[in-house]
Formats: sequence, C-alpha cells, structure tokens
Amino acid sequence: MKPGHSLMKHYLQFKDLRAEEYSYLFDRARIIKTRFKNYERYQPLADRTLAMIFEKASTRTRVSFEAGMYQMGGSVVHLTTGDSHLGRSEPVEDTARVISRMVDIVMIRTYEQAKLAAFAAHSRVPVINGLTNEYHPCQILADIFTFIEHRGSIQGKVVAWVGDGNNMANTWLQAAEILGFTVHVSTPGGYEVDPQLAGISRRDCYKVFKSPLEACRGADLVTTDVWTSMGFEAENSARQKAFADWCVDAEMMAAARPEALFMHCLPAHRGEEVSAEVIDGPQSVVWDEAENRLHAQKALMEYLLLGRIG
Repeated sequence: MKPGHSLMKHYLQFKDLRAEEYSYLFDRARIIKTRFKNYERYQPLADRTLAMIFEKASTRTRVSFEAGMYQMGGSVVHLTTGDSHLGRSEPVEDTARVISRMVDIVMIRTYEQAKLAAFAAHSRVPVINGLTNEYHPCQILADIFTFIEHRGSIQGKVVAWVGDGNNMANTWLQAAEILGFTVHVSTPGGYEVDPQLAGISRRDCYKVFKSPLEACRGADLVTTDVWTSMGFEAENSARQKAFADWCVDAEMMAAARPEALFMHCLPAHRGEEVSAEVIDGPQSVVWDEAENRLHAQKALMEYLLLGRIG
C-alpha cells in the first residue's frame, strides 16, 4: 500500500484488527514459517524500509523485527533514544511527519501509548507497537500463533494470567474479547487489571481470582511475566514481597488441564515469577513462543504493507 492509501492500517493495540484478520495473519505466519524452515527465499518486501525506534531496549523485539525485515528482502534503520529525539528536541508529530516520508513502515517501542498514538496520527506509513507501558500486541500475536500450532484454535479455551496486571494482561483481555476465549486473571492486591485501561467493553471474557492456584484450575494455557517490568525498577523490592505467592510452580500447572501449555514472554527469572521446573519442563513452549515473534511479525508487516496475498 502506498503512503496515504485509504486502507492504511496501524497496529497500536490488539483490537486494531478484527477476528477474521487474525485468522488470515495466523495462516500467513504458518506459511511464512514453513518457507523459512525449508530455506525458501521469500522477499515480498524488497526495496521497503522499516524504521525501528527504541526508547526501551529489547533483545527479542529488535532481533525478530530486524531479521524478519531482512529475510523478506527489506532493509532496516535502527534508532535508539540517543539517535532520535522522540518528543524532546522536536514534537513527536514532527518526527513522525519526517520519518514517515523516508521509510515504508515504523515500529516503536516506548513508554507511553499516547506518544505512539501521536506518532501514528501524523505518519504517512503504518506504525506498529513494539511495546508500550499499556499494551504488547505483537507478543500476544506470537503467543496465540504458538498456541494454535500446538493445540489448534484458542476459541472457547481458558488462559490463566498469573502476576502483574500489566501491558501483557491488558492485551490478553483484548484478545479474549476479539477471539472468543476466557482469561482467568490473578494478581496481588494493588496490581489488578483496569478494564478501562485494558480497553475492553465486555466483562464476560475474563474472571478475577484472588488465588493464583484457582485461576489455573482447568486452564488450557498458563502464562506470566516478570514481576517488575521495564520502567518500574524503583518498585522492585515492594513487588518482590507482594508477588511472593504468584510464582507459577508445578502445583499450579497440575491444577490446569493435563495438556495445558506454559508461556512466558521472556526474559524470565527462575525462582521468581516461575519455577525452573515449569519453564524448563515438558509443558513449556517458551522457546517456540520466542521464535514465533519472528514469523508472526513478518506476517503482520506483509499485511500492513501489501494487504492480503492471494
């Protein structure tokens, strides 16, 4: 799609796409992954350039987007806080106007969702959320693709979220509303999910549990995240105390369905939010999940730039 195309889409939060678009994306991710595994050259994004703007560092986000764009024949411009002045020496809106005239697609990993939204509102090209304090849609895209690979459709299933009511939890709730599954949420007091911030309208797509063990009961997928996300380091010692009972362990996995999977977006701290026995155990699919960021994001970039293929 050319800049200014009336069908141009951004991907700023999970609810920016519809269920049938996700169905298409998961199918494309599977095809693209198969080609990659078979060493088949597939370069539909030749001569396209991705700008990656990082205000928050990341191993997986950088490698998956950068490798993915190169594999699809495109090129990458990598900007960190030191290289760009997102909202400091010039307004975000001006940066967006300039960068989007020089590249074909932009990925931003930053703090406030408002900054990302302001950039997108003034961009002539698609903008992707690589993570904000509020949402992490590319991760959940990869997580659900991973679930489908291992267990088939996620519709009607139960996902247990154990830990912080953070950007991952918010995004899981959006996904549940769109794709028709249920999230069991268990967080310590004071760290609950805010449905308004999560951006969901229906209350029937999630249930709240005081006990993390009860949240895991009957779950098809158990998932968690670090107790202290980037930008909240000052709260670390308070969080360590508050979250002490929210470590996903063998007992919680035993309460879930026998075929339940365990996921974690990584990096993980064994002995904190998850026991080594679980993350390194047979139900864990964290390495497939990490790899699938590559394939899911390639499908996403292809869709945002070219629309539907075939």
